[in-house]
Amino acid sequence: MTDQATAPEGTSERSQPGTPEIPGKPTSASRTTLSHIMTQADTNLLGTVHGGVIMKLVDDAAGAVAGRHSGGPAVTASMDEMAFLEPVRVGDLVHVKAQVNWTGRTSMEVGVRVLAERWNESTPATQVGSAYLVFAAVDADGKPRRVPPVLPETEKDERRYQEAQIRRTHRLARRRAIMELREKRAAEGFED
Repeated sequence: MTDQATAPEGTSERSQPGTPEIPGKPTSASRTTLSHIMTQADTNLLGTVHGGVIMKLVDDAAGAVAGRHSGGPAVTASMDEMAFLEPVRVGDLVHVKAQVNWTGRTSMEVGVRVLAERWNESTPATQVGSAYLVFAAVDADGKPRRVPPVLPETEKDERRYQEAQIRRTHRLARRRAIMELREKRAAEGFED
């Protein structure tokens, strides 16, 4: 559920004719960190922390950020580029840092960095993963609702905003190409 509508010439994506402007929010307004100590219950058969446990923490932190930014419920629409860089072990203190990188009319991209450090050592945390998630803001009936624009505050925030726009373009192009292929195959009589 990303914003697919193209704004008419002379209007921005967020300011459609007859629609009041929503004030923007700075990146720092919804940025958050979720920390959790990994235990034996979090491990896989190899004795390291299960990737699904990390993914749940990522989704939880990103969901909190999306809800904070949008001022209400937001649902996960997609997760992409989940990268596991290093294994996480029992006894690691995992920090999941999330922030809104980009906003459309009803959707937001949330960037997440996952860091780990030994719970009983004073060594610096190491980045062990990262992900990008798209959330859609919804109302009480589950219908999409508008979100405030995100206002990048630093050069790093601005870079993240620009990179998020590139990822959005790629997501939409991929979806369009897949739909065109399915339509072509259906027209040729193939059933999937």
